[in-house]
Parts: sequence; C-alpha cells; structure tokens
Amino acid sequence: MPSTWNRAPEDFHKIYVENTESFYRSAGKSLKKDVDAFFTDCAFRIWSHSTGTTQEKVDMANEIYSKGQEKPNWLLWNMTEKVCSSGEFLPPLFFWSLVEEDARSNTKNSRLLVRITTNILLYLAACDYEITDAEATAITEITDKLSALCDSHDIPRSSGGLNPFDFVTSAAPGFLENAGAQNTQNAQQGETKTEGKAETEQEEKPLPSQEELLEQLDALIGLEEVKKDVKSLINLIKVRKLRTDHELPVPPMSMHMVFMGNPGTGKTTVARLMGQLYAAIGALEKGQLIETDRSGLVAGYVGQTAIKTQEVIASALGGVLFIDEAYSLSSGGENDYGREAIETLLKAMEDHRDELVVIVAGYDEPMEAFLSSNPGLESRFNKYFYFPDYTGEELMGIFQLQCKKNGYTLSEEAEKLAKEAFNKMYEERSDNFGNGRDVRNRFEDMVSRQSDRIAQMESPSKEDLMTFLPEDLVSAGLIEDPSLSSEDV
Repeated sequence: MPSTWNRAPEDFHKIYVENTESFYRSAGKSLKKDVDAFFTDCAFRIWSHSTGTTQEKVDMANEIYSKGQEKPNWLLWNMTEKVCSSGEFLPPLFFWSLVEEDARSNTKNSRLLVRITTNILLYLAACDYEITDAEATAITEITDKLSALCDSHDIPRSSGGLNPFDFVTSAAPGFLENAGAQNTQNAQQGETKTEGKAETEQEEKPLPSQEELLEQLDALIGLEEVKKDVKSLINLIKVRKLRTDHELPVPPMSMHMVFMGNPGTGKTTVARLMGQLYAAIGALEKGQLIETDRSGLVAGYVGQTAIKTQEVIASALGGVLFIDEAYSLSSGGENDYGREAIETLLKAMEDHRDELVVIVAGYDEPMEAFLSSNPGLESRFNKYFYFPDYTGEELMGIFQLQCKKNGYTLSEEAEKLAKEAFNKMYEERSDNFGNGRDVRNRFEDMVSRQSDRIAQMESPSKEDLMTFLPEDLVSAGLIEDPSLSSEDV
C-alpha cells in the first residue's frame, strides 16, 4: 500500500476480527454477513471525507470480513459508485432486530455493537494520519442514531417496538424526531395495528419508588456509613428541589461523586441505586447506569479519544456514568491520551450539569492522586464515599444470600466451617482481596464441587441437590483437609 495511509490492510483485518469476534461471542455468529455489510457501508461514508487514494480504500474495504466469511472483492469502479451514493445514514434492519431482542431478553448486544462501531470507524478515519471534522461528524451521526435506537428500550412500547420502515425515507422527519413522535403516539393511543391485527398495549413496568429503592439499599450487607451518606445526600437534593419550586435561592452543588475502596465492596451496586434514586426524586430523567473504564474512553490516535469519550457520555445522559479505576486516566504521563478523556469529561460535566452524574471509583490512594492531578477534578468531585472491606461475618452473610438466591442450603457442619473460613479470609486478606467477588467465586466453585458429588449418586433427593456438605468447601478453597468429617468439627 502507498505510504499515504499509516496502516496496512492486514493490520486492519486483525483489528476488525478482534472487535467483531467479541460481539459474536455475545450475540451469536448468525449476524456475520449483516455486520460485515454494515461496516462496509459505514467505511464508505467515512472515506467520502478521506484524503486516501481510491486504491487504498479498495484494499481496505476488501479486508472487512469476519472470520469464516468469504473475502470480498471490491473493484475501483464499484467502490467509487458506492462512495458517491452514500446518503443519509439509517440504522440497518438487523440492528432493529438486535435492539428488540435486547429489550425482550434484557441483554446489551446492540450497545456492544455501538461501541465496536466506534472503535472500528475511528481506526478507519485515522488511516490517513488524522481525523477531520467531517469524518468525526460522520462517525458521530452513525453512533448517535444507533444509540438513539438503543435508548428506545426506555420509552413506552405498545406494539413491540418502533417500526423501522418509518425511517427509510429522507422526506420523513429526522430519526430522533421521528423516534420521539412515534413513541409519544404509541403511549397516547394505547394500542396500534400491525399487519391488520390489533395488539393490546403491554403495561410498562413501573419504575421503583424512592421507598422501594431505599429498602434495597438497606438490604445490602454492611456499608452502614455509605447508606447513611446516601440518604443524607438524597435528602439534601430533595430539599434543594423544594426550595427551587418555591423560588428560594439554593447554593451551587455538584452531584458527582467519588467511590473509594477495594474491589467487590459494592461500589457498582450502590452507583446503580444512586442513579435510580436520583430519577425517583426528579434529579435525573432516567437514572440508568453506564459502566466504563479507561479502555472504553481512551483510543490510540490524536482526536479519537474525545470522540470515543463523547459517545460514552451521550449514552449516560439522563443517568449515571460510572468510571471504574478512574485513576488509570491520569497515570500515563503528560502525553497520554487519558488526559484528553479527562478534559472531555470535565467539559461534559459542565455542559450537562443537570442531566449527568459522574461517579469515579477505585482504590483509595490512587484515587486521591487522580483527583489532585487536575484542578477541575478537585472542584467537581467533592462528595466522597468510602467502601470498607467486608468483615468475616459480612462475607458469610453475602455467601448465605447467594445460597438462598440459587436454592442451596448448608449442612450444620458446613455452615460452621464456612463461618470460620470467611473470618480467616478477612483476617488474612491481602492488598488484592476481592471481598464480595471472592465470595461469589467460592460459591461458584462449591456449586461445581457439589455437582461432581451429586452426579455420582444413583437417585439424589431434593435435599441432596440443595445441600452443601463440608467436602464441598474443599474445591472452593475454604477448607484444606479433604478428609474432614463431622467428628472433626
């Protein structure tokens, strides 16, 4: 390939396969042909603004194919025709089906594809060493429309979703306007007709109330100080809203938060409840939680990180953006692209102060260094929540909840041994202690060990299927002596 582009086609194919294979592992391999065609069309849109030669584009287009699919054979003349015919972007029909399946199955494959789309298109746009404003606009148009369709999950649905054929003509209202109008109409009419058959409106599942959410918060094991701080913050915001409603002055306030603590201490769970609580009291519109980390915000070329970060921010508007291990954004030195992500994030926190809450999370000391790395971070994050390690008793409580949730019980001997084991786990914990994650891992190991034991029984009873015995604790690493019996207890 001529040197005007900075990557060889085979390099791109490797990146393309790595990204799409991660999607197929979750969504299934049946979409390979549709996904390849979709990315080819997107590439043509990007390249209509690119300075690369037509031959370079042909070579790269012929590398857009998934593992196991036939390699395409684009020629100069049909590529030129395709690039010139690229009009308004419309989400492909297979993506509509993907969104509908996510709504039915409570999966996130459509949002995963949006993130993969951003990664691949940013790479294509950077092939000529830079991403122009026109290329960035084209990428934003594509990802915004896909994200808007994903967001249709949260809107009242009366006929199983939106109709894709309402969006296939440029003479119709724009995508976002049409999506909003379609859902408003569905909600008002109460029923619609599809293929001549009337369908009864499905009741929209009501959002949990503030009281229900606070009950969920109280039901969490441990975290007593965190619970108290959350309730105080909610009360403060409620009173501020009341003062505003009565036209009384309120001092400036940031709703952004810092969660500090070791892994597995409930930070993500509390963040999700915070978003829902904010929505319940009217501080946020939707209250959804968008989880990300450095890999979801930082790209590999100049200009890409801002676009990638903006895409994630857009998906979090109306809710909470939760950034795990946020200190990794500032740990790469002055020239690291993580700093571009921080600057983009700070601007968004200012521009969307009433529709976005950002929670940064991580270990105590690295988070303190992160916040002091930029004056803007210190000024915007002034609410700190400290998540302590779970005690042995609390670890045992988490384990018992796992058992109850999944239909397991502990024999008397096994329960006593488990309590002793979790106390020991807490007392001997290291810097890498996983807290609740370690408990879940032990539980899964015990399920596997118990299954091996039950499979050897000729006619296991219901009680056999449900009960953990002392020997089942062995593979979970909770006890060391596999010959332990009730006489040893």
